[in-house]
Amino acid sequence: MGRFRAPERAGSRYITPEGARTLRAELDQLWRIERPLVTKAVAEAAAQGDRSENAEYTYGKRRLREIDRRVRFLRKRLDGITIVDQPPTDRSRAYFGAWVTVEDDAGRASTYRIAGPDEIDPARSFISMDSPLGRALLGKGLDDEVRVQAPGGERVVTIVSIRYEMQI
Repeated sequence: MGRFRAPERAGSRYITPEGARTLRAELDQLWRIERPLVTKAVAEAAAQGDRSENAEYTYGKRRLREIDRRVRFLRKRLDGITIVDQPPTDRSRAYFGAWVTVEDDAGRASTYRIAGPDEIDPARSFISMDSPLGRALLGKGLDDEVRVQAPGGERVVTIVSIRYEMQI
């Protein structure tokens, strides 16, 4: 078995203004605050002498690589995203940024926001437009029955509400 790994399918390039601000804030935090602190700690650890048995140096260098990898990812991601700050002209259908309330066969209602892959947050009910439920909801209208291939089997839900609350 070789080390080759097929590249992952790139997620959708759409993001809300709030999500873009979050990514920029993370990039700023890593580049301006965290990286200089870790760099200073690594320099101090290197000044202590033997680096081969110096845990602070080893872990500091590892943390620097992690920070640099994340910074590269964030810069590349921010360069390639499209910020969606306006609702679609047809607000009767579920598109990116919509809050969609669905009801299952048992009458349980759940509300989700269709967001980009960088904004997934189960605690806030943000689902990716690339997820099975997100893909199934896109383009559907009020009272449409939606079949979703979930890991636990197929689910059928009915859309009971669609609303847009775009924040700039």
